[in-house]
Amino acid sequence: MSLEQKINQDIKAAMIAKDNAKLRGLRAIKAAILLAKTEKIQVEELSEDTEIKVLQKLAKQRKESGDIYKTQNREDLYQIEMEELQVIEEYLPKQLDRSAIEDIVKDIIAEVGATSIKEMGKVMGAANQRLAGQADGKTISEVVKSLLS
Repeated sequence: MSLEQKINQDIKAAMIAKDNAKLRGLRAIKAAILLAKTEKIQVEELSEDTEIKVLQKLAKQRKESGDIYKTQNREDLYQIEMEELQVIEEYLPKQLDRSAIEDIVKDIIAEVGATSIKEMGKVMGAANQRLAGQADGKTISEVVKSLLS
């Protein structure tokens, strides 16, 4: 079952359960998927990688908006963003913790043969490919910098 089909089923279930927070998050996901399908080329189904990238983008937007609302003392809007973020994260692959990311990046550094921060681009390229969907780019970048410094 594709992500889009699962979202449609979950939207129906959330409507029946009158779960407004979940419904908002699911509708945001559905809108992003439809936008991605019509963005470049007309496609019937998105690849799994594209679906994960769409979900990661939505999660990142919610985190950034939540941080802004938190600093502006808008607890009501912050709460809405965090509720939607929780729903979005249910559909993302399990995120790795920092120590697991460090172990993988150490292996990549050994494979690539990087010795200085100047070779960060090589390491980041390989790390982003291997950790796609399992860690966000910001965390990967921080780990790579700390290990190459």
